[in-house]
Amino acid sequence: MACCDHDIDEDDLKVNKFRNALWIVFVINLLMFVVEFSSAFFANSVSLQADAMDFLADAMTYGVTLLVLGSSLRVRASVAMLKGISMGVLGIWIFGRTFVNAQEAIVPMAEIMGSIGLIALVANVISALLLYKFRSGDSNMRSIWLCSRNDAIGNVAIVMAASGVFAMNSGWPDFIVASLMATLSMIASFQIIKQASSELKTVSP
Repeated sequence: MACCDHDIDEDDLKVNKFRNALWIVFVINLLMFVVEFSSAFFANSVSLQADAMDFLADAMTYGVTLLVLGSSLRVRASVAMLKGISMGVLGIWIFGRTFVNAQEAIVPMAEIMGSIGLIALVANVISALLLYKFRSGDSNMRSIWLCSRNDAIGNVAIVMAASGVFAMNSGWPDFIVASLMATLSMIASFQIIKQASSELKTVSP
């Protein structure tokens, strides 16, 4: 009996730690959306626009996850499924915006791209480190980790793209990075939907 109590205490402790980490990354992502969104359109950078929208999507994801934390596997897997679908939609939106900017040959402002990209990178690395220990949980926890990991990778690419835009005076480095971010979003979407589907099957009546 003591063994069972110990297991319950361990599970409760893990959930509480996950909840605390989620609150921190929720606030980080909400603040970064405001900062990046206000800069992205001024800089005419599609990769910054995509990243800003991703910060908003992540903040919403963390908020919803906090609401369902401790709920049944069916509820958590259903929420993960919605997150997976939303990441797929975000990927399609990024591809669309990239195509439009490429057609109009828009050259973004490299200085703003680089500086905001670095700030966003720091924010996402902090978030990813906070969530790293929860990457092997259910589809809901895994989706949270994949979001933060992809964001950090995307920010590194944005900083590199800013250097390319500055050196080449061309928007193509920005377009390429935006396409990379869209691809990562689509891949993560597939992984999350696949795991969530598997979990929903295990709890089907």
